[in-house]
Amino acid sequence: MKRGFLLLLSGIVFLSANAQDKLTADPGKTQILWSGEKVTGDHHGTINLKSGWLQWRDNKVQAGEFIMDMASLEESENNQKFEGHIKSDDFFGVEKYPTAKLVVTESTTFEKGTGVVKGNLTIKEDTHPVELKATMQKKDDGLWFYTTFPIDRTKYNVRFGSGTFFENLGDKTIYDDFKLRISLLVK
Repeated sequence: MKRGFLLLLSGIVFLSANAQDKLTADPGKTQILWSGEKVTGDHHGTINLKSGWLQWRDNKVQAGEFIMDMASLEESENNQKFEGHIKSDDFFGVEKYPTAKLVVTESTTFEKGTGVVKGNLTIKEDTHPVELKATMQKKDDGLWFYTTFPIDRTKYNVRFGSGTFFENLGDKTIYDDFKLRISLLVK
């Protein structure tokens, strides 16, 4: 009886040690900053994380999904006209496409705190693979992941002012790449 109990307990401990940890994102502490440039300047602001999770095992991300609230798009200088324009169908069409999604498929091991994360980014129902370098830090409040990566907006049917698709824009040209800078907390 005692031996059977010890075998059962050992099995539970073994399974628990090898189980994947599902960690949930903290939208209140997570920060997503965006920046975009044009010939005559730049704009930057924030996007809120709506929800997210990841599977963490053996110092790697096994899977994950993060939903961004595109309706929360804000420009840092509180330019209401500009915010209205980037939320319109010319850019992100947030009324029809209120969220964007990053599905993480795998990562390298985060040895020395740095790894490469692979996944698929969906904006306006267009999905494309992404690969980004990230750093990870274990802190008292959970695991923090940090990354900055460019996104070619034209792949996601966001072509307004793109010199790739329109001629003679001159100083009205908006560069195709915009950047996301993410500080993500999961627990």
